[in-house]
Amino acid sequence: MTPDLQRLAAGYGVATEYDDQRGRPVQVTETAVVAVLAALGVDASTPEAVAAALEAERLERQERLGPRFIAAREGIEQRVTLRAAAGLTVRIQLEDGDTRPIPITMADDEATFTLDDVAAGWHTLVVSSDDETVEIPVCVAPATLPVGVRAWGWATQLYALRSTDSWGIGDLRDLTTLATWTAARGGGLLLVNPLHAVAPGVPVQPSPYYPASRRWTNPLYLRIEDTEAYAGAPADVRAQVDALRSSLDNRSERLDRDASWTAKLSALALLAPYAIEVPVSPALEDFATWCALAEVYGDDWREWPRELQRPDDPAVDAARSGLGQRIRFHAWLQHECDRQLRDVQRLATEAGMPIGIVHDLAVGTDPGGADAWALQDALALDARIGAPPDGFNQQGQDWGLPPWHPKRLEALGYAPLRDLVRTLLRHAGGVRIDHILGMFRAWWVPAGGTARDGTFVAYDAEAMLAVIALEVHRAGAVVVGEDLGTTPPYIPKALAERGILGSSVLWFEREDAVAGDLGARRPLGQWREAAMASVTTHDLPTALGWLRGSHVELRARLGLLDDPAAERAAWRAERVELLAYLADAGLLDDEATEEEQVRALHLALTRTPSRLVMAALGDAVGDLRQPNLPGTTDEYPNWRLPVADPAGRPVLLDELLADDRVMRLAADLGSGIAVTIR
Repeated sequence: MTPDLQRLAAGYGVATEYDDQRGRPVQVTETAVVAVLAALGVDASTPEAVAAALEAERLERQERLGPRFIAAREGIEQRVTLRAAAGLTVRIQLEDGDTRPIPITMADDEATFTLDDVAAGWHTLVVSSDDETVEIPVCVAPATLPVGVRAWGWATQLYALRSTDSWGIGDLRDLTTLATWTAARGGGLLLVNPLHAVAPGVPVQPSPYYPASRRWTNPLYLRIEDTEAYAGAPADVRAQVDALRSSLDNRSERLDRDASWTAKLSALALLAPYAIEVPVSPALEDFATWCALAEVYGDDWREWPRELQRPDDPAVDAARSGLGQRIRFHAWLQHECDRQLRDVQRLATEAGMPIGIVHDLAVGTDPGGADAWALQDALALDARIGAPPDGFNQQGQDWGLPPWHPKRLEALGYAPLRDLVRTLLRHAGGVRIDHILGMFRAWWVPAGGTARDGTFVAYDAEAMLAVIALEVHRAGAVVVGEDLGTTPPYIPKALAERGILGSSVLWFEREDAVAGDLGARRPLGQWREAAMASVTTHDLPTALGWLRGSHVELRARLGLLDDPAAERAAWRAERVELLAYLADAGLLDDEATEEEQVRALHLALTRTPSRLVMAALGDAVGDLRQPNLPGTTDEYPNWRLPVADPAGRPVLLDELLADDRVMRLAADLGSGIAVTIR
């Protein structure tokens, strides 16, 4: 790799080397670097092209009057540099409407000033010279967020929690039931899978982490009987709706989203004439328009007629007039989703939860979906994000989601990110940000490559975290960053400094690796305080599944392991080590049953300083199947599994909440948290 190519890559944040999960250096191939630069819109295919790109980058920096975006923290000095120019003046327009000048210092053809007395908020810096005036967005975040209360709760795959009265899939009334039950037993929060919107037709996208839009909600989660239109419909219409629900199977061994959505869509069509007119914002109009167009032309906007492939094309305005009824229908569905989400959070907090519902923000969206259509100028559509090879996913991961384009997102003042977080927190007590490492750097897989062929691309983490922190602060919420995987040590430190909780998973909590080997298990008292602690996650083995080694046999059968024999041996050694770890903590003895071992795993979490402690209902009843197996699509029923017992028999929410095993685990978590607080 030539020095010029390395310089160009560095200028665009493209890594030419990185350290893997065990701290070992990995060299990125020149092919990968050139391909990722191409996805950024930079031609590096020849030495001449590299030289031209370097010169273009130099000229762009030289001609710009100031930064495109300024991120600062309240009360902390932030020095900003401008290009010296004749007649240079600076003033700041504060969010509350006030404007004040800012003194600048001139030296060495540069002008500098500091921001340290501006209150948290969204402001605008106005920089003027004799030749031009530019407006620069300014985000001032609180210096740090409070870490919040100490609490326990359930990590919930809502679709998997069907009750007797569900429509074949868990919904927002089921979430309310779980919330009030948990609050009555001292629980403080429910972490729910992403409820993001998917395309309006069938087949329904099963993955909550592959949405059409992260700004809107999947109406599949509506409880039809709780809509305002159902309450106002005549008895005969309500009877027809009730019959549609009765036709669905809540005890099937696989979730059938298509059947559930088909029935709900028919019910909503019956109820639409009794719906009230709802206000439609420009953003909602764009989403509802995409839904209406998708019903006509298909779920992928890239395959639509060319004139409809941008929302600002006049042809889209013309199409809206002919699709008005469907646009109003999809806007109404979002109104109902918003109302039911509001009611869930209200009832959870009224029942005593200090936090309530914590929503999950997926790492990206379907490249053919509504957000990619509306926000395409902020995305790099010729790349996909994923993860490099690691111990659990030895072939790496390709999630098929387009990444934010760092420079374009900056040019937009990070407004798309702000709007995502703001929307998600509208009716929530917190947000979990999936793969928060992507705020620092994301693993880009270039078009035509595999996950192994990618490299990391850096982002302005100071700006990204400031945007998140300000919106979380304004909502009075908590924020959790999923910082698992190949994580440089500076990332957890940066999150903790800002009051953003990290994620601590029992399987992975170890001392620092030495010479490429796994470190010893971290003593329980030395876990991070600023963290959400759990035994496992939706992408990892269940508690009992790990104890039995089910995850090893499954991945070996599907060809996902480089060396199955070595993996089995490593698991056996880890199991012995883990049980000894629990025994040393006084949580387990040699005669413990499997249920007692699972309870000990969770009690261990309460012995840590971690602010939030999470469990899954499936772990309480011995579910062996993890919700998602990374690296698979049709080979494994990802996101299609209801909560089940060890034999694979589905267990309804009504039964879970009456199950002695669930009650024992809830009591363990509640008493464990109470003891450590005292």
